[in-house]
Amino acid sequence: MHHTLLLILGLLFAVILLVLFAQRIKIAYPIFLIIAGLIISFIPGMPTLHLDPELIFLIFLPPLLYEAAWYTSWNDFWKWKRSIILMAFGLVFFTSLVVAYTSSAVIPNFTLALGFLLGGIVSPPDAVAAATVLKGMNVPKRLITILEGESLVNDASSLIVFKFALIAVLTGTFSMTEATGQFFIVAGMGIVVGLIGIHIMYVIHRFLPTTPAIDAALTVMTPYLLFLAAEQFHFSGVMAVVSGGLFMSYRSHEVFKTGSTRLNMLGVWTTMIFIMNALVFILIGLQLPEITDGLGNYSITEAIKYGLLVSIIVIALRFLWVYPVAHIPRWLSAKARKDPSPNWKGPLVISWAGMRGVVSLATALSIPLLMTNGTVFPKRNLIIFITFVVIFVTLVFQGLTLPFIIKIIKLKEIDDILPEDEQQAGIQLRLNSIALKLLNKKYATDTKENELVGFYKANLESETKNIEQQLESLECSETEHQEIERYHKVLLDIYAQQHTELFQLRKEKFFSDEEIRKAELQLDINQLRIEKE
Repeated sequence: MHHTLLLILGLLFAVILLVLFAQRIKIAYPIFLIIAGLIISFIPGMPTLHLDPELIFLIFLPPLLYEAAWYTSWNDFWKWKRSIILMAFGLVFFTSLVVAYTSSAVIPNFTLALGFLLGGIVSPPDAVAAATVLKGMNVPKRLITILEGESLVNDASSLIVFKFALIAVLTGTFSMTEATGQFFIVAGMGIVVGLIGIHIMYVIHRFLPTTPAIDAALTVMTPYLLFLAAEQFHFSGVMAVVSGGLFMSYRSHEVFKTGSTRLNMLGVWTTMIFIMNALVFILIGLQLPEITDGLGNYSITEAIKYGLLVSIIVIALRFLWVYPVAHIPRWLSAKARKDPSPNWKGPLVISWAGMRGVVSLATALSIPLLMTNGTVFPKRNLIIFITFVVIFVTLVFQGLTLPFIIKIIKLKEIDDILPEDEQQAGIQLRLNSIALKLLNKKYATDTKENELVGFYKANLESETKNIEQQLESLECSETEHQEIERYHKVLLDIYAQQHTELFQLRKEKFFSDEEIRKAELQLDINQLRIEKE
């Protein structure tokens, strides 16, 4: 046990070094994760790590889904809901259907139920991979929003397809009519359970005397509690986690009121999700030799051929789906024609950004080892191997070429939103207005008698006239202790009111959630600096 733990830690350290190298050469780190998994499989003498497939599903998927929901903008999601839903549900079912029938026809002794199982696994693109590849590139916010929203919902829809296909394989029976009805019941009730559970967590966070450490611990526990609660009633734990994450993200301003809490949670979740991504690819690397040895009647060459075929299918289907979805609604609806025209460049980027990632891999690894009657699960190793090939092809091939495609087509901003610098200036102007109003009404005496407060007001007035200048640092070392405490109290009250104003801005939907989050993060840093002193 100690040797295995030391080995995993060593591999994790090596993967982190690879990620650092990826950042240095400006390549998306998920690409290096899949390469790291492949390299690990070739290292001689590596032990095979056996984990319960159900445990893999439970450990990795709830927090990955919850984190994706947490960083999804509800306003942007709702604004582009038509495109997101058509992609997240329509494309997932379309891909699952075509992959199911093609694989069952091409692969010997591969049943239709196994085809749907494979289709459910490889159908959802990975938001982390797409966002990492597109980071720092001149890509319209609309496209980023659609990709992130699609990835969140299609994770849920594909996992439901996976669950139904898994039941069909285990039981040997499947009814499309019954499955369709069950789909809406399971998904809908999963959302209900998720909203009930997240309201309980909301009350705990908001009204009990929690600390930043406790808040962070509770947020880590929340996706697992929501998932297990829904699964206990045989509803969709995936939909429970997604709905709960979206709700808590939207109400986070009410729940997590201090900068230290928000910054602490940001650090905890960023680290945890990164480690989970790395661990999944380490696990596949350790299991890949055994998987290739267990292909049975299929040679490695045949398995790679099937993996390449499925890769071509999922890439081609995305193009066949995205272009009609981008343009047909504009022909049929006058309301849709009011949206910016996607022309041919936007759909090209969305189509080519359909890279598969950690969710597909974790789902494949969660396939049970045995059937309900104790026999070996059919074609499990082949399905996992094909999934690995699909992830490798889409991540490495599409991930490395996508930046070049964006540069070649000279993609320009077509969204009906303000440029980033104008949004930042507009948000800061509103925040300064709130601060000055509060100083004039509530702290007029402090402004006159406390030099620090007076200096702060003068600085705000100067910044309002010239918004591009940043707030100057305040030197407090020579002031009296009581003045410093009073000054900090004034600033903390102002920061609290500014946080409230940021929530109002989010409801007004004039500024993007991304720019509002940047302003909120700056307030959190300012607040934490005072709280640490």
